[in-house]
Amino acid sequence: MGPDAAIPVGRSQGLIMRNDADTSVHRRRGARELLVMALYQWQLAGHSEADLCEQFAAMPEYSSVDRDYFREVLALVLRDAESLDREIARHADRNIDHTDAVSRAVLLLGLAELRGRRDVPTRVIINESVELAKQYGPVDCYRFVNAVLDRAAKQVHGRSA
Repeated sequence: MGPDAAIPVGRSQGLIMRNDADTSVHRRRGARELLVMALYQWQLAGHSEADLCEQFAAMPEYSSVDRDYFREVLALVLRDAESLDREIARHADRNIDHTDAVSRAVLLLGLAELRGRRDVPTRVIINESVELAKQYGPVDCYRFVNAVLDRAAKQVHGRSA
């Protein structure tokens, strides 16, 4: 096994963190994975931001992710959830009520990043969201996620992928 090999070191509801998570790219990717899980849980159980932060901070995987990014983006999503849902509905080809919880979590995350994280390139946000949808969402939901975020990116500050 070479020095770049990714070795699973922990698993939580499908999440796999790797030894190469010390790089900022992998730390941020790990934060996004935890964010999808947190947003999924928030939708189903209605936990508060503080409860989610406390719960996820207790996970072993949390020490390997970009913790500041996790907290900042979680706060963005929960603060602006209604507005983000309206934006999803504006760009979707289906009613938001017919969107599964994982796809909605990925879309909320992606839209919050498009709106509030100008330091992250649009293409990175969309690509990461599509990969999360492929990994955690229902079959082919990544196409829906890609279409919605691509349309939204064109309107959010004129960003394009």
